[in-house]
Amino acid sequence: MVPKLIALLIIVGSLCAAPVESGMHLNQPKNVYLTGVNYTLELTGLTEKDSLSVLQLRHQEETWFSKPLQELTFQEGHWQIDMVFPHAGTHNLSIAGQPESIALRIIPGWLSLLPPFAAILLALLTRQVLIALLAGIWLGATFIHGYNLFFGFLFALTEYVGKAAAEPDRIAILIFSLALGGMVGVISKSGGTQGIVQKLSGYARNARHGQIATWFMGIVIFFDDYANTLIVGNTMRPLTDKLKISREKLSYLVDSTAAPVANIAIISTWIGYELSLINDSLQSLGLEQNAYITFFKTIPLNFYPIFALAFGFAIAYFGRDFFSMHKAELRAAQGKGVLREGAVPLSDLNSAELTADEGTPLRWYNALIPVLLVILTTLVGLWFTGKAASDLTATQIQTMGFVQYVSTVIGNSDSFSVLMWAAFIGGFSAIILALVQGILSLNQAIMAWVGGIKAMVMAALILVLAWSIGNICRDIQTAGYVIEISRDFLSPHWIPLLTFLISGVIAFSTGTSWGTMAILTPIVMPLAYQIPLLSPGISESLAGNIFLSSIAAILAGATFGDHCSPISDTTIMSSMASGADHIDHVRTQLPYALMVGTISMVLGYIPIGYGAPGWIMIPIGLAGIFLLVRFLGKRIEERT
Repeated sequence: MVPKLIALLIIVGSLCAAPVESGMHLNQPKNVYLTGVNYTLELTGLTEKDSLSVLQLRHQEETWFSKPLQELTFQEGHWQIDMVFPHAGTHNLSIAGQPESIALRIIPGWLSLLPPFAAILLALLTRQVLIALLAGIWLGATFIHGYNLFFGFLFALTEYVGKAAAEPDRIAILIFSLALGGMVGVISKSGGTQGIVQKLSGYARNARHGQIATWFMGIVIFFDDYANTLIVGNTMRPLTDKLKISREKLSYLVDSTAAPVANIAIISTWIGYELSLINDSLQSLGLEQNAYITFFKTIPLNFYPIFALAFGFAIAYFGRDFFSMHKAELRAAQGKGVLREGAVPLSDLNSAELTADEGTPLRWYNALIPVLLVILTTLVGLWFTGKAASDLTATQIQTMGFVQYVSTVIGNSDSFSVLMWAAFIGGFSAIILALVQGILSLNQAIMAWVGGIKAMVMAALILVLAWSIGNICRDIQTAGYVIEISRDFLSPHWIPLLTFLISGVIAFSTGTSWGTMAILTPIVMPLAYQIPLLSPGISESLAGNIFLSSIAAILAGATFGDHCSPISDTTIMSSMASGADHIDHVRTQLPYALMVGTISMVLGYIPIGYGAPGWIMIPIGLAGIFLLVRFLGKRIEERT
């Protein structure tokens, strides 16, 4: 009886929320619209007779918009109308004199900010990231479904949590993460992780060397941020544990190298996506500039990724830390544990079922061979899938430089499929090595692989919830509202700085750097190109500087916000691969990201907006970072 009642309530709620069907339709209708945001509505299904009528938008009994249809723009088979909704409530869009209408639900624009910020605040206050994310999803679904908490909870589960991982790319990320956890489980059970720790201990004999080695590995694996995060975290964790480096520090070093190095690398899985966004905007502006050359020119202006990499190295090299990270490192150095007491790591690869039995030979190559196969498979797979997808002619290849050709191929690769192949090949090789040497039986190897997957379940749950709240932010148009309220502040000299800030806020709120780039690039590039040219006192060279630095600010701000956000997938994966408590990782990394972000603004995007060249500001910023860490950071005494 109860299940039937719940089903009936869901159906009734759906009917109450659904607009009335009519001959007039909206292309790509939204669940809700926001007050104060400019929308371009596209109407279809109107006859020639309707074109002589008057289009009305009514709220309750008041008609606050009325315009002859002929005065609207007709393009590609639909009528376009620019509209800003002044107040919340249900608005009815109709043709004058006709009973049928389209119901539009309008909510206050500021409500779109609440779900992500509520989730972030709850996560930081309670340290219960699952509950915090679910609360944010529930809140957003409640806004979408008529402020009804009960229906909001049901739809949050069915429409968001239940469908969050339904996209092929997300399924691939989940499988890759779980399969890589399985590989690490087999490596651990067969003694490979302990063996590689013993081998590396001869080279990295103290915490300083261990941190530098971790940072260096993050630079070496530059071709993909996901591969970087999972490989470096899982490989270096046993060594950093032995050297009494806190899990918070390990996850920071992993996170601070993954996205930044992939962002600015001229050969990576990011490059194709970034070039496609830049190229589309260049074409819309009618500019015959090469997107690759334009991207290349933005690298010296992409301050945050460059400064983040430098800050991570300075922290490792000088052995000095700030704020909560210093407390974490002090705890680990004093032998009180690499994890805080009561911490809940996203992955637990030190459980008894994954620990090598007594007497197991500790051979380093049982860990190194599978990891190298993962890296090799990833590189080869990126090349061949990208070469097949790019479909370049011999003439096109001849006109390209070597670096541009390689970047184009890798940029067109199917990175998600390749990562899945790499994880399974790594897992199979770990199992085969253990079987051939007689270290594990087939049953023990399979159980170790399954145990490694089980250790990743917590992380998988958080990843799904992070995607869910990202979908909520998309449906209630969080990014659109942030852009709308900040649009009037874009003056020529401040465009790079404000672009960086807006990009950071959107990435922080939505947890996606790529999504932020997709949202801002087609908006900021035209503004950054046209406003300086139309402004008196702005020279042609300064206008070009503002244009390029604004493009870089989009990419840099997206990475900055992603680093700060607890709901970012790369932040979650860094905690997962490092075996860190996710909230502890966020609380210790956030001050570092904010410090680097501030340096990027003060010694980067503010002077750049007034004409300072990037080749001067980069060394000044790097010097500032090293002086800051060296003289203001607190030193951690040698580990006991």
